[in-house]
Amino acid sequence: MEEMILILDFGSQYTQLIARRIRELNVYCEIHPFNNIPELNKQVKGVILSGSPFSVRDKDAPKPDLSKIRKQFPLLGVCYGAQLMAQTDGGSVEPSKHREYGRANLSFVNNDNILVRDMSLGSQVWMSHGDTILGLPEDFEIIASTNDVKVGGYHIKGEHTYGIQFHPEVYHSVEGAKLLKNFVVEICGLSQSWTPNSYVDTTVAELKETLGNDKVVLGLSGGVDSSVAAMLLHKAINKNLHCIFVDNGLLRKNEFAEVLKSYENMGLNVKGVNASQRFYDALKGITDPELKRKAIGKTFIDVFDDESHLIQNVKWLAQGTIYPDIIESISVKGPSATIKSHHNVGGLPDYMKLKIVEPLKTLFKDEVRRVGRALDMKKELLKRHPFPGPGLGIRILGDVTPEKVAILQECDHIFIKGLKDSGLYDMVWQAGVMLTPIQSVGVMGDERTYENVVALRAVGSTDGMTADWSHLPFEFLAKVSNDIINKVKGVNRVVYDISSKPPATIEWE
Repeated sequence: MEEMILILDFGSQYTQLIARRIRELNVYCEIHPFNNIPELNKQVKGVILSGSPFSVRDKDAPKPDLSKIRKQFPLLGVCYGAQLMAQTDGGSVEPSKHREYGRANLSFVNNDNILVRDMSLGSQVWMSHGDTILGLPEDFEIIASTNDVKVGGYHIKGEHTYGIQFHPEVYHSVEGAKLLKNFVVEICGLSQSWTPNSYVDTTVAELKETLGNDKVVLGLSGGVDSSVAAMLLHKAINKNLHCIFVDNGLLRKNEFAEVLKSYENMGLNVKGVNASQRFYDALKGITDPELKRKAIGKTFIDVFDDESHLIQNVKWLAQGTIYPDIIESISVKGPSATIKSHHNVGGLPDYMKLKIVEPLKTLFKDEVRRVGRALDMKKELLKRHPFPGPGLGIRILGDVTPEKVAILQECDHIFIKGLKDSGLYDMVWQAGVMLTPIQSVGVMGDERTYENVVALRAVGSTDGMTADWSHLPFEFLAKVSNDIINKVKGVNRVVYDISSKPPATIEWE
């Protein structure tokens, strides 16, 4: 087991950022809800308490028993976590005269204290709190202040226990990474040995031990997560991994053949299944986006079930689940309200009695790509844009037919190939074309036309949770528009979507 930092989540929007910053230090960490503290074993080397939307003065504020943590492990409270410890020990936490939100600068730093060692006077930090610690218990000492916040940071004498009222995890705290490194490396004593290569070695060894000679089935999608999961399993169990790549008829142009060939070149034991007609039949006449997703998901399960039954004695189902999915499912607030069904198939029916193995369940998306590089996977595959599980089915507004899919595939091919040829592909998080249910009047040659309108969509993002439209060059957009209208029969108008997420979503359905 890897040595780790335990992060207790009190519901802050920044909690995942704390984990990201610590992992950037090559230190493993896990997030757990404050009300579901895991066993504190010898792998845990330190604990961080996150911020929170609550006030410690609220009647229902989260106040877990920290007696098994304090003095047993180095402990750092961030914002709410700092206020909680101060109040618990008899300090005074009161509403701020003015809500302290945004940039501030350190006006005092006790560089003799290990937590803030080497941090600069005047260093910019990020505040985000409605309460302030006004009075400290006797054994607390101030180690950092700003002009407006006297208790910017404190240390409890005789303990490796610290609290800070600013957020070191956000980029606006310029020396935040230094503070976190001081805590994680200098105070907790972690070795910074958690690297992509070490993750591969550890995970492959664990998979060998867990799976033995059992057979595993995995549904490949052509995306990064399932592909990296497949390579880790392949390294562990080789031919006992049976991969199934389903053509749902909603993939990009030539994608089924091209991706299948690339998987075979990677040495994977993979079977391609052309089930296009089954998906078209299931989608016939359906226009509601959520019903389309459900129809696609159910059909995939049926196809996958049929194919997996052809493999004798399969014991395990592998999935490309990643860490944000796990965090969301055990979140302090519970799973978020469903905006739409998840892009990937969310579960299997009871009759598929297989045990689940998830090789990527502790990794963030960018870490999955780094592990893929450690496995020497092709750059083209690792840099692929995300593509929704329902594929072009949710990029065709209205009912889905083979004819509409063919039109959209041609438009999409021109757009994506254009991004690659122009060197713009890697600057975009996700791109695609939407086929709208709108026909517009046009003129081609001397003839009047009444044909389809398509919308180009390209966004920049880091995690897909928020996104801004990509400011692609006008000359590029003009060329793509011209190519689509001239080369794709059935389209006479191209528009560009300049909506951000929120309020819009990346996909149109």
